[in-house]
Amino acid sequence: MIMTAKAMKTVSEMVTTLPNSDLTSFLRKTQILVDSELDRYLPPESASPKQVHAAIRWSVFAGGKRFRPSLLLAVGETFGAPQQQLLSCACALEMIHTYSLIHDDLPSMDDDDLRRGRATCHIRFGEAAAILAGDALQTLAFQTVSEDQALSGKKRVQLIQEIARASGTPEGMVAGQAYDLEAESREVSAQELEQIHRLKTGALIIVAARCGALIADAREDELSVITGYAAQLGLLFQITDDLLDITATAETLGKTPGKDMRSAKATYPNFYGVDSAREFAGRVHQQARETLDQLDRPTERLHAIADYILNRPA
Repeated sequence: MIMTAKAMKTVSEMVTTLPNSDLTSFLRKTQILVDSELDRYLPPESASPKQVHAAIRWSVFAGGKRFRPSLLLAVGETFGAPQQQLLSCACALEMIHTYSLIHDDLPSMDDDDLRRGRATCHIRFGEAAAILAGDALQTLAFQTVSEDQALSGKKRVQLIQEIARASGTPEGMVAGQAYDLEAESREVSAQELEQIHRLKTGALIIVAARCGALIADAREDELSVITGYAAQLGLLFQITDDLLDITATAETLGKTPGKDMRSAKATYPNFYGVDSAREFAGRVHQQARETLDQLDRPTERLHAIADYILNRPA
């Protein structure tokens, strides 16, 4: 349901005035705000072709935590950007992320039946509709940014370039997925393992942070620091995700646990062992926090995000 302008203002104020220390509340209120914006951007289920639009909404509104939009908003606000200038790009990144999940679950990729606690898109709507839903979300993401009148034309082009680079190849998410598939059932080096996950998972996390900083007109040295922080955050996210695949239940994880190990995926626990992977996560977490210390900005919320990822429940 689309929020009224008055309700939207109320939610925006709640997010903006939230104390930096209260990260859980910030993430929840940001999720509400982003979901409302996504509802506004996406075609209704009643629009033709109905099956594709139903598949889009089934996947987008499946209960995702909106981590990438939240990171973009947190970084943008750290550098002083007005929230209204951040929202279209935040929603675009969630569209890209959801499209990647739809395609990642397909039988030709990871062949999964469960995502966020319910049937994956291709199980619910069929493979053809799932592929088309993913394709549509990818293009809707770029349309959303390109049509945002709150941003200058120059900035829109810059953001589109950033998102396109992070989403595709040779240094983006698609490349990471390709390397991940190629690495199944064979030994990989530590360097290959890191490359897979810096691209497959890290690229969208890095671009979320970079877009927030770019919209806020952060200086080049600040952009470099926030890029380094986000790279460590992306690596940390993947290590903890790999650990959860082993330690969490289907109910808490929202997808099939243990599947990475059964598929002989290139994961950190498979490579290092569970205990060493946990130790590695701790070191990456500390590096992320130390990187933030280079910024002369209010970074409490960004520090809290690193803490949250290290200890995330699922």
